Amino acid sequence: MTIKLICLDADDTLWHNMRHFNATEEALLALIAPFAARDIARERLNACEARNLKLYGYGAKGFTLSMIETAIELADDPLPKALIADILAAGRALLSHPVELFEGIADTLERLAERGRLVLVTKGDLLHQEAKLAASGLGARFSGIEIVSDKTADTFRRLFQKEGVAPEEAVMAGDSLRSDINPALEAGAWAAFIPQEGAWSHEHAPLPAGHPRFRQLRGLAELPEWIDRLA
Repeated sequence: MTIKLICLDADDTLWHNMRHFNATEEALLALIAPFAARDIARERLNACEARNLKLYGYGAKGFTLSMIETAIELADDPLPKALIADILAAGRALLSHPVELFEGIADTLERLAERGRLVLVTKGDLLHQEAKLAASGLGARFSGIEIVSDKTADTFRRLFQKEGVAPEEAVMAGDSLRSDINPALEAGAWAAFIPQEGAWSHEHAPLPAGHPRFRQLRGLAELPEWIDRLA
C-alpha cells in the first residue's frame, strides 16, 4: 500500500499545548482557592468546559470564558472585579505563550515530505491556530492547512476527496484518540497515535487495539518508518 497523503495534528503533536492549558488551570484553582477546594473547582471547570464546547468550540478563548463562568459559580456574590481581571490576564497569557516545538520536528517533517504530501489538520480557534502556525515556522512545509471546528469522520472523508486520494492512501497522526485516531479510522485511513502527558480528559477514548490500520508510536519520529512498512 502506497501512502500518498500524510495528515498531522498540530497541538501536542508538533508543539506543546496542554502544558500551557494545565498551567492556566492551576492558576485559576489558586485564584478561587478562597472559595472552593481544588478538586471541586477542577470538577466544576471540566463540566463547564464540556457544556460550553458546542457554544464556544475548542481553544483558549472558550477556555477563558469557562474559567470565568466557573468562578461565577463558585466565588462569592458579587464576583470581585480583581478576580475577573486576573482570570482574563491568565487567558491572555494562554493566547500569547511561545510556541515550543517537540524535539526533531523539523527533521521529521522533512523525512515525511519525502513519502507523501503533508497536510496539517488541526482544530480550535482560527486566529489562534494561525498565529501558532506562523510562530512555529512550519507552515511552508505543508501542502495544505485545514483548521476545523472539530474532527469527525466526515472531516477526513471531505479532505481525502479534496486531495484526490483513497482513504487507504492516507495516514493521520496525532495525540488524541477521540479527534485524530478514531475519526480517521472510521473514514478508512491509517492512524498513528502519539500519546502525550497531561492530555485533556475530553480527548480520551477507548484504544482501538488490534485494529489493522492502527499503530501506537512513541513519537512522530517513528512515523516515517511505519509508513515505509506499509508500502
